Formats: sequence, C-alpha cells, structure tokens
Amino acid sequence: MSKNVGSADRNIRLILGTLIIVAGVALQSWWGLIGIVPLLTAGLNFCPLYAVLGMSTTKK
Repeated sequence: MSKNVGSADRNIRLILGTLIIVAGVALQSWWGLIGIVPLLTAGLNFCPLYAVLGMSTTKK
C-alpha cells in the first residue's frame, strides 16, 4: 500500500472529516460517522479510490 494522498489533499481531508463529524453531532445524526472516512484516508495517506483510478496527489 503506497502513499497516494499528498499534503494539501491530506489537509483538506482532515478539515472536511472534522466538519462532517461536528455537523453530525450538532444535528444529532448518525450521518456524521461518514466523517471517519476522510480522516482515515488522511491518516493513512492512502485512498482506495485513487488506487483504483490510478491517481496520486503526492509529489514525485
């Protein structure tokens, strides 16, 4: 599993994931759990969808 998420992409995922979780808590909705996905992909620096599509946002 090679890294395919660059630093800018990682920061965006961290912010979006946090915002989705906060919105889910504020609205008392289980949909906030979806915010875990961008946080995981940011933490692992790996996106399965990028791997399937052959994409990468890391600097070469």
